[in-house]
Amino acid sequence: MRRIAIVGAGQAGLQLALGLQAAGGYEVTVVAARTPEQIRGGRVLSTQLMYGPALALERRLGLNLWDGQAPPIEGIQLNPTDPPGTRCPGRSVTARLESPAQSVDQRVKTARWLELFAERGGRVEYRQVAGEDLAALAAAHELTVLATGHGPLAEVFGRDERHSPYAHPQRVLACLYLHGVRPDAGLPPSFLRMYAFPGAGEFFVLPALTGSGPCRILLWEGNPGGPFDCWGNVSGPGEALERSLHLLRSYAPWEYELCAGAEPTDAGALLAGSLTPVVRHPVAEVAPGSHVLGMADAVVLNDPLSGQGSNNAARCADRYLQSVLERGERPFDRAWMHETFAAWWEHARHASAFTNMLLDAPLPPHVQQIITAAAMHPALAHRYVNGFADPADFQEWLMDADRAEACLAAVAGGGTPQPLG
Repeated sequence: MRRIAIVGAGQAGLQLALGLQAAGGYEVTVVAARTPEQIRGGRVLSTQLMYGPALALERRLGLNLWDGQAPPIEGIQLNPTDPPGTRCPGRSVTARLESPAQSVDQRVKTARWLELFAERGGRVEYRQVAGEDLAALAAAHELTVLATGHGPLAEVFGRDERHSPYAHPQRVLACLYLHGVRPDAGLPPSFLRMYAFPGAGEFFVLPALTGSGPCRILLWEGNPGGPFDCWGNVSGPGEALERSLHLLRSYAPWEYELCAGAEPTDAGALLAGSLTPVVRHPVAEVAPGSHVLGMADAVVLNDPLSGQGSNNAARCADRYLQSVLERGERPFDRAWMHETFAAWWEHARHASAFTNMLLDAPLPPHVQQIITAAAMHPALAHRYVNGFADPADFQEWLMDADRAEACLAAVAGGGTPQPLG
């Protein structure tokens, strides 16, 4: 049996481990920093939002353990607010998703997946791994994959300057899990709501599942130094809720009314901080002639503004799984590692380009024109909203000014927006 080590027990690492385990013929070791009990009892890890194509990859492996429990996210509404505190309903972009999305608290998901991997005979080592530990891991396994994108461990992969335009965080983040958020009477309760506040940042409300049942996640994306950059001294989820309500009174008073009676889901219901979006080189030499392969956030880390993190992770795990299976008995050498990453990057590059475009204000004029038109044309709204599920589609009509112009011309003429060529 071929020996494979996976460092990191998040969406990407565990999906890959469970996929290899199901395929048979591999002795897989997962190195996890925390036990399932520690994960469940810790703080929230993300605002994970998984769209239909990524969920389909989980279902193919039989890992869709929360279907029927997690509230479906059946559509998205994107709302401009200018000036703050003022709704602009005629400029909102609203559409249903072709396949419902889903958000399952990563504490719930990864803890259960870790247990499932162990129940099926997988080997789990619970310990911290430092960069200097990777050489020994790589020497003991035919393939070592690094699947953790936070902290110093990911720094073993060098920064790829070609695809990393930022030296600092572009948003200050805070997410809060709540029970008791009331639905917006003007929208189906299954819709995600997003608001853009010029000069301040963005605010999201989305349905999710946590350990105590269905809930709502509030996500603040604040411009550094702006009014939403106010989470550094918050002591816990109760204080974060108070601060959220204070902001909502001024910036979205209709959302304040919906959130006023809410309560944090648990003592770990807050995650606040920031990250610098970065693309790293996918292969690191940890000893002479010995290499490890990076995956998902370890090598492509996006701001959560476009909700691509878990989707990228699921797609990366699927691509890496197929690449390992196709390799047969041939060595997992450096060239193969680069080829494996390149096959995933063909998709991931579109998610990074789209996310980075959203971070940079103002949006390009042709994108502003598309969004304005989408508020008036349901077919265009449908395509824009569903592009979040597969940002590669944006390359065909949104990211390029000439293609966007052709799309707008088709809409103006009463046609359906289609890609050029």
